[in-house]
Amino acid sequence: MANIKSQKKRNITNEKRRLRNKSVKSELKTRVKTARASIGSGSGGDVTEAVTIAQRRLDKAAGKRVIHKNQAARRTSRLMRAANNATG
Repeated sequence: MANIKSQKKRNITNEKRRLRNKSVKSELKTRVKTARASIGSGSGGDVTEAVTIAQRRLDKAAGKRVIHKNQAARRTSRLMRAANNATG
């Protein structure tokens, strides 16, 4: 445990951010999994909506620096490629 006051404060802040980032990453996994499941089932409008929501969440997480912007771009690209291949 730290003895310095500023480091104690920093530890509290880091813990808050860690928990917030954890929930964002968990939601990302859920949204991407839902999008991939809808791509697999192949229902047209449902696929578009699920992919759009996943894309939006990925971009938002990258904007808040929860994940790296290149990781968001890569995951979006793979998701779109899978959606396009499924629809034809």
